[in-house]
Amino acid sequence: MLDTINAVMTRRSYRGKYKADPVPREDLRTIMQAGLAAPSGCNKQTTSLIAVDDPEILEKLHAVIQPPAGESAPAMICVLTRRIIAYRDRCFAVQDYAAAIENMLLAITALGYASCWYEGHITDTDRIGDQMARILGVPDEYELVCFLPVGIPASEPVQPKKQSFDERAWFNAFPANR
Repeated sequence: MLDTINAVMTRRSYRGKYKADPVPREDLRTIMQAGLAAPSGCNKQTTSLIAVDDPEILEKLHAVIQPPAGESAPAMICVLTRRIIAYRDRCFAVQDYAAAIENMLLAITALGYASCWYEGHITDTDRIGDQMARILGVPDEYELVCFLPVGIPASEPVQPKKQSFDERAWFNAFPANR
């Protein structure tokens, strides 16, 4: 249990350079398995994943990611989603892939790697995710919504300033004097 709490408390978004050391496929598989183990609304399992560790494919992907991000990482995990109605007229695809991403970020940290959740960067109006999906041969019914660079950080991830617990969390009710 302490390993899990440690991963939660030490996970950081890393936007720096990565060492060139390759990420073993076994580690990429473990990270993806952690993502696929995440909860999914009505068990519709709307999230799929593609790990990329081939330098030629990484180069093609990075050629369309503007501005550049994670370009020195030796691996990347691309997160795909499908819009499937789960309950009445509700689709939980965003919640599904968000849970999968967080599980993978924690697994990445636990295995000694670093990463950053790049979503808005590729789903904005320029639709970089669509270009990445075409490179990877992703069928039209899927949307590439995020990528996670994966590698050993070349520098220590920075601890961001966080508001205190008492400013954001309470017991039994929202504080009256807020």
